[in-house]
Amino acid sequence: MTATKGLEGIVATTSSISSIVDGVLTYRGFDIDDLAEYSTFEEVIYLLYYGKLPTLSELEKLRNDLNASSEVPAGVIDQLKLYPKDTNSMAALRTAISSLGLYDKEANDISTESNIRKAIKLQAQITTIIAAFSRIREGKEPIKPKGYPSIAANFLYQMTGSEPDKVAVQALDKALVLHADHELNASTFAARVTVATLSDMYSGITSAIGALRGPLHGGANEAVMAMLEEIGTVDNVESYVNDKLERKEKLMGFGHRVYKNGDPRAKHLQVMSKELGKITGNMKWYDMSIKIEAMVTEQKGLKPNVDFYSASVYTVLEIPRDLFTPIFAISRTSGWSAHMLEQYENNRLIRPRAEYTGPVSQKYTPINQR
Repeated sequence: MTATKGLEGIVATTSSISSIVDGVLTYRGFDIDDLAEYSTFEEVIYLLYYGKLPTLSELEKLRNDLNASSEVPAGVIDQLKLYPKDTNSMAALRTAISSLGLYDKEANDISTESNIRKAIKLQAQITTIIAAFSRIREGKEPIKPKGYPSIAANFLYQMTGSEPDKVAVQALDKALVLHADHELNASTFAARVTVATLSDMYSGITSAIGALRGPLHGGANEAVMAMLEEIGTVDNVESYVNDKLERKEKLMGFGHRVYKNGDPRAKHLQVMSKELGKITGNMKWYDMSIKIEAMVTEQKGLKPNVDFYSASVYTVLEIPRDLFTPIFAISRTSGWSAHMLEQYENNRLIRPRAEYTGPVSQKYTPINQR
Protein backbone atom coordinates (compact mmCIF):
# COMPACT_ATOMS: atom_id res chain seq x y z
CA MET A 1 0.00 0.00 0.00
CA THR A 2 1.15 3.52 -0.81
CA ALA A 3 -0.45 6.49 0.93
CA THR A 4 -1.67 9.54 -0.99
CA LYS A 5 -1.63 12.68 1.13
CA GLY A 6 -5.12 14.19 1.43
CA LEU A 7 -6.45 11.36 -0.81
CA GLU A 8 -5.58 13.62 -3.74
CA GLY A 9 -6.36 11.92 -7.04
CA ILE A 10 -8.00 8.94 -5.34
CA VAL A 11 -11.39 7.89 -6.73
CA ALA A 12 -13.31 6.80 -3.63
CA THR A 13 -16.76 6.08 -5.07
CA THR A 14 -19.06 6.52 -8.03
CA SER A 15 -21.74 9.21 -8.08
CA SER A 16 -24.31 10.61 -10.50
CA ILE A 17 -24.88 13.86 -8.58
CA SER A 18 -22.21 16.31 -9.72
CA SER A 19 -19.02 16.26 -11.75
CA ILE A 20 -15.97 18.41 -12.43
CA VAL A 21 -14.47 17.55 -15.81
CA ASP A 22 -11.97 19.79 -17.61
CA GLY A 23 -12.90 22.66 -15.33
CA VAL A 24 -16.65 22.37 -15.99
CA LEU A 25 -18.94 21.86 -12.98
CA THR A 26 -22.26 20.12 -13.60
CA TYR A 27 -25.16 19.05 -11.40
CA ARG A 28 -26.77 15.88 -12.81
CA GLY A 29 -25.24 16.77 -16.19
CA PHE A 30 -26.47 20.39 -16.23
CA ASP A 31 -23.74 23.01 -16.63
CA ILE A 32 -23.43 25.30 -13.60
CA ASP A 33 -23.46 28.32 -15.93
CA ASP A 34 -26.96 27.44 -17.13
CA LEU A 35 -28.23 26.68 -13.65
CA ALA A 36 -26.80 29.91 -12.22
CA GLU A 37 -28.32 31.92 -15.05
CA TYR A 38 -31.77 30.37 -15.33
CA SER A 39 -32.71 28.15 -12.36
CA THR A 40 -33.67 28.79 -8.77
CA PHE A 41 -32.22 27.12 -5.70
CA GLU A 42 -35.45 25.17 -5.20
CA GLU A 43 -35.15 23.76 -8.73
CA VAL A 44 -31.59 22.71 -7.93
CA ILE A 45 -32.70 21.01 -4.71
CA TYR A 46 -35.23 18.98 -6.68
CA LEU A 47 -32.64 18.19 -9.35
CA LEU A 48 -30.13 16.94 -6.79
CA TYR A 49 -32.69 14.82 -4.94
CA TYR A 50 -34.52 13.29 -7.88
CA GLY A 51 -32.08 13.50 -10.80
CA LYS A 52 -34.26 15.68 -13.02
CA LEU A 53 -35.56 19.23 -13.21
CA PRO A 54 -39.04 19.63 -11.73
CA THR A 55 -42.25 20.43 -13.54
CA LEU A 56 -44.20 23.46 -12.30
CA SER A 57 -46.41 21.26 -10.12
CA GLU A 58 -43.43 19.34 -8.72
CA LEU A 59 -41.63 22.57 -7.91
CA GLU A 60 -44.72 23.99 -6.23
CA LYS A 61 -45.07 20.86 -4.09
CA LEU A 62 -41.42 21.06 -3.02
CA ARG A 63 -41.82 24.72 -2.08
CA ASN A 64 -44.93 23.90 -0.08
CA ASP A 65 -43.17 21.02 1.65
CA LEU A 66 -40.19 23.23 2.52
CA ASN A 67 -42.44 25.92 3.96
CA ALA A 68 -44.49 23.37 5.89
CA SER A 69 -41.27 21.99 7.43
CA SER A 70 -39.50 25.27 8.21
CA GLU A 71 -40.58 25.84 11.81
CA VAL A 72 -38.01 24.58 14.31
CA PRO A 73 -39.06 22.74 17.50
CA ALA A 74 -39.41 25.14 20.44
CA GLY A 75 -36.87 23.09 22.39
CA VAL A 76 -34.19 23.83 19.80
CA ILE A 77 -34.94 27.57 19.91
CA ASP A 78 -34.80 27.47 23.72
CA GLN A 79 -31.44 25.71 23.44
CA LEU A 80 -30.11 28.43 21.14
CA LYS A 81 -31.00 31.01 23.79
CA LEU A 82 -28.79 29.19 26.31
CA TYR A 83 -25.64 29.29 24.18
CA PRO A 84 -22.93 31.74 25.27
CA LYS A 85 -23.25 35.03 23.37
CA ASP A 86 -19.80 34.58 21.85
CA THR A 87 -20.49 31.05 20.57
CA ASN A 88 -18.94 30.33 17.19
CA SER A 89 -21.75 30.36 14.62
CA MET A 90 -20.73 27.04 13.05
CA ALA A 91 -20.43 25.40 16.46
CA ALA A 92 -23.93 26.65 17.27
CA LEU A 93 -25.26 25.34 13.96
CA ARG A 94 -23.58 21.96 14.39
CA THR A 95 -25.09 21.52 17.86
CA ALA A 96 -28.55 22.70 16.87
CA ILE A 97 -28.73 20.44 13.83
CA SER A 98 -27.69 17.48 15.95
CA SER A 99 -30.44 18.29 18.46
CA LEU A 100 -33.08 18.39 15.69
CA GLY A 101 -32.81 14.62 15.50
CA LEU A 102 -34.09 14.35 19.06
CA TYR A 103 -37.43 15.81 17.99
CA ASP A 104 -37.96 13.72 14.84
CA LYS A 105 -39.77 10.42 15.39
CA GLU A 106 -38.46 9.26 12.01
CA ALA A 107 -34.83 10.06 12.82
CA ASN A 108 -33.72 6.43 12.81
CA ASP A 109 -35.89 5.33 9.88
CA ILE A 110 -33.52 5.12 6.92
CA SER A 111 -36.07 4.13 4.30
CA THR A 112 -35.94 6.23 1.12
CA GLU A 113 -39.32 7.85 1.75
CA SER A 114 -38.40 8.81 5.30
CA ASN A 115 -34.96 10.07 4.28
CA ILE A 116 -36.43 12.36 1.61
CA ARG A 117 -38.81 13.80 4.21
CA LYS A 118 -35.85 14.37 6.52
CA ALA A 119 -33.83 15.95 3.72
CA ILE A 120 -36.63 18.47 3.09
CA LYS A 121 -37.00 19.12 6.81
CA LEU A 122 -33.26 19.67 7.28
CA GLN A 123 -33.10 21.96 4.27
CA ALA A 124 -35.95 24.10 5.58
CA GLN A 125 -34.95 24.15 9.23
CA ILE A 126 -31.26 24.95 8.82
CA THR A 127 -32.32 28.33 7.41
CA THR A 128 -34.57 29.02 10.39
CA ILE A 129 -31.88 27.99 12.87
CA ILE A 130 -29.24 30.32 11.42
CA ALA A 131 -31.59 33.32 11.32
CA ALA A 132 -32.81 32.57 14.85
CA PHE A 133 -29.26 32.28 16.18
CA SER A 134 -28.33 35.59 14.58
CA ARG A 135 -31.26 37.41 16.19
CA ILE A 136 -30.95 35.76 19.59
CA ARG A 137 -27.34 36.84 20.04
CA GLU A 138 -28.42 40.39 19.22
CA GLY A 139 -30.99 40.25 22.00
CA LYS A 140 -33.94 39.93 19.58
CA GLU A 141 -36.68 37.33 19.31
CA PRO A 142 -36.52 34.90 16.39
CA ILE A 143 -38.94 35.50 13.54
CA LYS A 144 -41.08 32.66 12.25
CA PRO A 145 -40.89 31.79 8.54
CA LYS A 146 -43.41 33.69 6.43
CA GLY A 147 -43.85 31.21 3.61
CA TYR A 148 -42.09 32.98 0.77
CA PRO A 149 -41.60 30.86 -2.38
CA SER A 150 -37.82 30.78 -1.94
CA ILE A 151 -35.40 29.86 0.82
CA ALA A 152 -33.41 33.00 0.03
CA ALA A 153 -36.41 35.27 0.62
CA ASN A 154 -37.41 33.44 3.81
CA PHE A 155 -33.88 33.71 5.19
CA LEU A 156 -33.56 37.45 4.54
CA TYR A 157 -37.00 38.05 6.05
CA GLN A 158 -36.21 35.98 9.16
CA MET A 159 -32.97 37.88 9.62
CA THR A 160 -34.57 41.34 9.58
CA GLY A 161 -38.35 41.06 9.80
CA SER A 162 -38.59 43.29 6.73
CA GLU A 163 -39.80 42.54 3.24
CA PRO A 164 -36.68 41.34 1.40
CA ASP A 165 -35.41 43.36 -1.56
CA LYS A 166 -35.90 41.61 -4.91
CA VAL A 167 -32.28 42.06 -6.01
CA ALA A 168 -31.01 40.84 -2.64
CA VAL A 169 -33.15 37.70 -2.95
CA GLN A 170 -31.84 37.07 -6.47
CA ALA A 171 -28.25 37.52 -5.32
CA LEU A 172 -28.57 35.15 -2.38
CA ASP A 173 -30.51 32.62 -4.47
CA LYS A 174 -27.74 32.59 -7.08
CA ALA A 175 -25.11 32.09 -4.38
CA LEU A 176 -27.11 29.14 -3.02
CA VAL A 177 -27.28 27.59 -6.50
CA LEU A 178 -23.53 27.95 -6.98
CA HIS A 179 -22.63 26.36 -3.63
CA ALA A 180 -25.17 23.51 -3.70
CA ASP A 181 -22.82 20.65 -4.54
CA HIS A 182 -19.20 20.12 -5.48
CA GLU A 183 -18.45 16.46 -6.02
CA LEU A 184 -16.67 14.62 -3.19
CA ASN A 185 -15.41 17.56 -1.14
CA ALA A 186 -14.39 17.18 2.51
CA SER A 187 -17.81 17.84 4.08
CA THR A 188 -19.68 15.70 1.56
CA PHE A 189 -17.24 12.86 2.10
CA ALA A 190 -17.71 13.23 5.86
CA ALA A 191 -21.49 12.94 5.44
CA ARG A 192 -21.18 9.85 3.26
CA VAL A 193 -18.72 8.17 5.64
CA THR A 194 -21.12 8.75 8.52
CA VAL A 195 -24.25 7.36 6.87
CA ALA A 196 -22.26 4.48 5.34
CA THR A 197 -22.32 3.04 8.86
CA LEU A 198 -26.15 3.17 8.53
CA SER A 199 -26.27 6.09 10.92
CA ASP A 200 -29.06 8.67 10.45
CA MET A 201 -29.18 11.78 8.28
CA TYR A 202 -29.01 14.17 11.24
CA SER A 203 -25.69 12.59 12.18
CA GLY A 204 -24.54 12.86 8.57
CA ILE A 205 -25.33 16.58 8.34
CA THR A 206 -23.71 17.16 11.73
CA SER A 207 -20.53 15.49 10.50
CA ALA A 208 -20.61 17.57 7.33
CA ILE A 209 -20.99 20.82 9.27
CA GLY A 210 -18.05 19.85 11.45
CA ALA A 211 -15.90 19.44 8.33
CA LEU A 212 -17.23 22.62 6.71
CA ARG A 213 -16.30 24.66 9.76
CA GLY A 214 -12.59 24.45 8.98
CA PRO A 215 -10.93 27.46 7.28
CA LEU A 216 -9.53 25.24 4.52
CA HIS A 217 -13.09 24.40 3.47
CA GLY A 218 -16.11 26.56 4.30
CA GLY A 219 -14.35 29.27 6.25
CA ALA A 220 -12.47 30.69 3.28
CA ASN A 221 -15.05 33.37 2.42
CA GLU A 222 -14.87 34.72 5.97
CA ALA A 223 -11.09 34.92 5.59
CA VAL A 224 -11.50 36.82 2.31
CA MET A 225 -13.68 39.42 4.00
CA ALA A 226 -11.26 39.70 6.90
CA MET A 227 -8.53 40.41 4.33
CA LEU A 228 -10.61 43.09 2.60
CA GLU A 229 -11.36 44.77 5.91
CA GLU A 230 -7.68 44.65 6.83
CA ILE A 231 -6.73 46.32 3.54
CA GLY A 232 -9.35 49.00 4.12
CA THR A 233 -9.29 50.97 0.87
CA VAL A 234 -8.53 50.51 -2.81
CA ASP A 235 -5.41 52.66 -2.40
CA ASN A 236 -3.92 50.12 0.01
CA VAL A 237 -4.42 47.10 -2.24
CA GLU A 238 -1.17 47.31 -4.19
CA SER A 239 1.15 47.54 -1.19
CA TYR A 240 -0.78 44.87 0.72
CA VAL A 241 -0.76 42.33 -2.11
CA ASN A 242 2.88 42.97 -2.99
CA ASP A 243 3.88 42.55 0.65
CA LYS A 244 1.96 39.25 0.91
CA LEU A 245 3.49 37.91 -2.28
CA GLU A 246 7.01 38.93 -1.26
CA ARG A 247 6.56 37.11 2.04
CA LYS A 248 5.13 34.11 0.14
CA GLU A 249 2.00 34.29 2.28
CA LYS A 250 -1.31 32.88 1.12
CA LEU A 251 -3.98 35.22 -0.24
CA MET A 252 -7.40 33.79 0.59
CA GLY A 253 -9.90 33.16 -2.19
CA PHE A 254 -7.45 32.12 -4.91
CA GLY A 255 -6.74 28.77 -6.48
CA HIS A 256 -8.53 25.46 -6.11
CA ARG A 257 -7.29 21.90 -5.98
CA VAL A 258 -9.59 20.67 -8.76
CA TYR A 259 -9.67 23.76 -11.00
CA LYS A 260 -6.51 24.56 -12.92
CA ASN A 261 -7.99 27.28 -15.16
CA GLY A 262 -10.24 29.04 -12.68
CA ASP A 263 -13.36 28.27 -10.71
CA PRO A 264 -16.38 28.48 -13.07
CA ARG A 265 -18.61 29.70 -10.23
CA ALA A 266 -16.56 32.80 -9.46
CA LYS A 267 -17.60 34.83 -12.50
CA HIS A 268 -21.28 34.68 -11.56
CA LEU A 269 -20.63 36.08 -8.10
CA GLN A 270 -18.30 38.71 -9.55
CA VAL A 271 -21.16 40.03 -11.69
CA MET A 272 -23.54 39.95 -8.74
CA SER A 273 -21.02 41.75 -6.53
CA LYS A 274 -20.77 44.53 -9.09
CA GLU A 275 -24.54 44.84 -9.53
CA LEU A 276 -25.17 44.94 -5.79
CA GLY A 277 -22.42 47.52 -5.35
CA LYS A 278 -24.03 49.80 -7.93
CA ILE A 279 -27.52 49.41 -6.48
CA THR A 280 -26.43 50.10 -2.91
CA GLY A 281 -23.89 52.76 -3.84
CA ASN A 282 -21.17 50.75 -2.11
CA MET A 283 -18.60 49.80 -4.74
CA LYS A 284 -15.70 49.72 -2.28
CA TRP A 285 -15.51 45.97 -1.74
CA TYR A 286 -16.01 45.15 -5.41
CA ASP A 287 -13.37 47.65 -6.55
CA MET A 288 -10.88 46.27 -4.05
CA SER A 289 -11.62 42.70 -5.12
CA ILE A 290 -11.15 43.47 -8.82
CA LYS A 291 -7.78 45.08 -8.16
CA ILE A 292 -6.61 42.20 -5.96
CA GLU A 293 -7.69 39.67 -8.60
CA ALA A 294 -5.81 41.51 -11.37
CA MET A 295 -2.59 41.63 -9.35
CA VAL A 296 -2.68 38.03 -8.15
CA THR A 297 -3.59 36.66 -11.58
CA GLU A 298 -0.84 38.66 -13.26
CA GLN A 299 1.89 37.92 -10.74
CA LYS A 300 1.02 34.39 -9.63
CA GLY A 301 -1.23 33.06 -12.38
CA LEU A 302 -3.89 32.26 -9.78
CA LYS A 303 -7.57 32.91 -10.40
CA PRO A 304 -10.30 33.54 -7.81
CA ASN A 305 -12.45 30.73 -6.49
CA VAL A 306 -16.11 30.86 -5.44
CA ASP A 307 -15.24 32.20 -1.99
CA PHE A 308 -13.53 35.34 -3.27
CA TYR A 309 -16.55 37.25 -4.57
CA SER A 310 -19.13 35.62 -2.30
CA ALA A 311 -17.50 37.60 0.53
CA SER A 312 -18.34 40.99 -0.99
CA VAL A 313 -21.81 39.81 -2.06
CA TYR A 314 -22.75 38.78 1.48
CA THR A 315 -21.22 41.92 2.98
CA VAL A 316 -23.21 44.25 0.71
CA LEU A 317 -26.30 42.25 1.71
CA GLU A 318 -25.41 43.26 5.31
CA ILE A 319 -24.92 39.69 6.46
CA PRO A 320 -22.51 39.38 9.41
CA ARG A 321 -19.17 37.92 8.41
CA ASP A 322 -19.38 34.94 10.75
CA LEU A 323 -22.63 33.84 9.05
CA PHE A 324 -20.94 33.41 5.65
CA THR A 325 -20.06 29.78 6.34
CA PRO A 326 -23.47 28.92 7.83
CA ILE A 327 -25.04 30.29 4.62
CA PHE A 328 -22.69 28.00 2.72
CA ALA A 329 -24.17 25.20 4.85
CA ILE A 330 -27.73 26.21 3.86
CA SER A 331 -26.79 25.68 0.24
CA ARG A 332 -24.62 22.61 0.67
CA THR A 333 -27.29 20.82 2.72
CA SER A 334 -28.98 20.11 -0.62
CA GLY A 335 -25.86 18.38 -1.93
CA TRP A 336 -25.09 16.63 1.34
CA SER A 337 -28.62 15.23 1.43
CA ALA A 338 -28.44 14.06 -2.17
CA HIS A 339 -25.15 12.28 -1.50
CA MET A 340 -26.49 10.62 1.63
CA LEU A 341 -29.56 9.42 -0.27
CA GLU A 342 -27.24 8.01 -2.93
CA GLN A 343 -25.02 6.36 -0.31
CA TYR A 344 -27.98 4.64 1.33
CA GLU A 345 -29.19 3.32 -2.05
CA ASN A 346 -26.05 1.30 -2.73
CA ASN A 347 -24.27 1.27 0.59
CA ARG A 348 -20.94 -0.19 1.54
CA LEU A 349 -19.11 0.75 4.71
CA ILE A 350 -16.33 3.24 3.86
CA ARG A 351 -13.23 1.88 5.51
CA PRO A 352 -9.89 2.79 3.87
CA ARG A 353 -6.49 1.59 5.06
CA ALA A 354 -3.52 3.58 6.31
CA GLU A 355 0.14 3.11 5.43
CA TYR A 356 1.86 2.35 8.73
CA THR A 357 4.99 4.45 9.38
CA GLY A 358 5.58 3.77 13.09
CA PRO A 359 8.18 1.61 14.85
CA VAL A 360 8.23 -2.17 14.26
CA SER A 361 9.33 -5.33 16.12
CA GLN A 362 9.21 -3.71 19.54
CA LYS A 363 9.48 -5.94 22.59
CA TYR A 364 7.28 -5.49 25.62
CA THR A 365 9.07 -4.71 28.89
CA PRO A 366 7.20 -5.27 32.16
CA ILE A 367 6.40 -2.04 33.97
CA ASN A 368 8.73 -2.75 36.91
CA GLN A 369 11.69 -3.02 34.52
CA ARG A 370 11.13 0.26 32.63
